[in-house]
Amino acid sequence: MSIRYNLWLDPDNTAQHRAVEADLERYFMERFADYPHIRLFGADPYDYDAPFNRLYDVLMARANEYCERRWAGYVPTPEQLNRTFFRAVGRSTKFVRDPSDGAPNRSDA
Repeated sequence: MSIRYNLWLDPDNTAQHRAVEADLERYFMERFADYPHIRLFGADPYDYDAPFNRLYDVLMARANEYCERRWAGYVPTPEQLNRTFFRAVGRSTKFVRDPSDGAPNRSDA
């Protein structure tokens, strides 16, 4: 198995890696707009059929294809995809949390 990830093949090309990651974050934000509000936590956060978990799997695959197409064969690492996805989740207003999800520093006012 050969190494395909551009970050590993050309680690010094930080300008391109940053540009790709910024584009991936925008891509995720745009995709989130296609969905109704999604509850981050539920009865079982490890439930593969939970909406958030299904969305994650689908968008990871689509983002990888998008990146290869948009950036002329650039192959992002799984870590790049994961990091940009969760950055976008943190910025998005599409995700809601239950009041009792155990979030630290959260008041139920």
